[in-house]
Amino acid sequence: MTELVLVVDDEPKIVALLRAYLIRAGYDVATASDGQQALDAIRKRRPQLVVLDLMLPEVDGLEVARRVRVESQVPILMLTARGSVAQRVEGLRLGADDYLVKPFAPDELVARVQAILRRAGPDADQLRHRDLVVDVQRHEVTRSGERIDLTALEFKLLAAIVGAAGRVLTRDQLIDAVAGQESVGVLERTLDVYVARLRGKLGDDAARPRYIRTERGVGYRLAPAD
Repeated sequence: MTELVLVVDDEPKIVALLRAYLIRAGYDVATASDGQQALDAIRKRRPQLVVLDLMLPEVDGLEVARRVRVESQVPILMLTARGSVAQRVEGLRLGADDYLVKPFAPDELVARVQAILRRAGPDADQLRHRDLVVDVQRHEVTRSGERIDLTALEFKLLAAIVGAAGRVLTRDQLIDAVAGQESVGVLERTLDVYVARLRGKLGDDAARPRYIRTERGVGYRLAPAD
């Protein structure tokens, strides 16, 4: 299957140039011109890599990266303006895999994309913890090889927690991950009910968790492996 690269930039000339070079290198290419379009495309298209400009309308690139990392480990190559060191540092802290400073040579961007995808490997769409495998592409969860049937919301919740790789996710972050633009009106106590149902399907014990650990007053995180 040809790998899909999502190019996110509000400058049409840059988007057209990168699209041409990436297609010539053998990739499928999707595009977005603002942060909200990027978030929608990532959720619907499931790209293998995102080329993300940080200066975007609607939702800026740093916020896009933050929201993406709550629910996905898709590789991110940031595009930054010359001299924006603080933005680059913040982007890398949020989970970006690499960055390029504008202006750059399109050939270098293609080489960076190829290198990142080689590092990501064939299992980049699979999140793992203990005996759990969360297949983001197929929307499937297995435990010790046995499939666990989850609702779409439960899957998003589990993918967010496992994808955070031990980082604490606040209730607000998790509500945004599972509900997206519909998060307004979703109550924190409702989220706790969903977590309890998810634990039940996983056979997890809140007192001695193997998968989901409660951080009182904050949110949830992945239980550490033994």
